[in-house]
Parts: sequence; C-alpha cells; structure tokens
Amino acid sequence: MARKNYPDGFKRDAVALYRDTEGATITVIAAELGVSEATLSAWCKAAGVPIRHRKPAAASAPAPGVQTAEQELARLRAENQALRADKNRLSTERDILRSAAKYFAGETNW
Repeated sequence: MARKNYPDGFKRDAVALYRDTEGATITVIAAELGVSEATLSAWCKAAGVPIRHRKPAAASAPAPGVQTAEQELARLRAENQALRADKNRLSTERDILRSAAKYFAGETNW
C-alpha cells in the first residue's frame, strides 16, 4: 500500500479537532477524517497531546438491557421452573382428557 503524505496544516487541524472534541476517541476522529488510528495517534503524540482512552468503569458496567451472569442464571432458573410446572399441568390435563374420552367412547352405542 502506498504511503500517504498529509500536509502539515491537515495534521495540525486533525490534532486540534481531537484535542478540542470532548469524549471523542482516536477511532471516531480518525474515521471521520479518513486516516488510520495509528496515524492520528502518532500525530497527537508528536504534538504532545495526551491520548484519551476509554474509561475502565464504562467498559466494566453492563450496557442497558444486558444481564450479568448471575442475573441470567436466576432468570433461566425461574424460566425452567415455570416450564416444568407448565409441563406438569399439561400432562395432568392430557390424562384427564384421555380418561374422559375413554369414558364417553364406552357410553355411546352407535
């Protein structure tokens, strides 16, 4: 792949955009500008701009709607218990209907 040479003004503007944009990561700014993350990171380091990393607390906190392992296990256990109860109820109903069908089949004289 051919190496691209960017004008110094473009580099300064890219670094300034990254520095002045709160909460934006290298990935986002680089994608907007059409340069690689490594290139923008190198420009920022050369200009003495500290690289912001994602906050570790944000990475460890589950996203809305995402369950932790304990929550998922509890949900699955409750669902399993409900399904077993439903299976037992349906089995009992089926047995009752079989008995009724046998009774009424013996009563008819066609």
